[in-house]
Amino acid sequence: MDGIGRFLEMGGYAAYVWPALGLTALVLAVLLIASVRNARRREAELAQLEAELGRGDEG
Repeated sequence: MDGIGRFLEMGGYAAYVWPALGLTALVLAVLLIASVRNARRREAELAQLEAELGRGDEG
């Protein structure tokens, strides 16, 4: 257990390392969610435009 505790302390830099890691993970998660939402919105817009043009699933 001492090895895990020493690892989690990060050589005394844990107060800097763990928040930075958490913030990075949060930013990446927000970017992923925003990208997926935007892709879905654009796909729906494309489907609507194709339906208006009467193209359907030809292409």
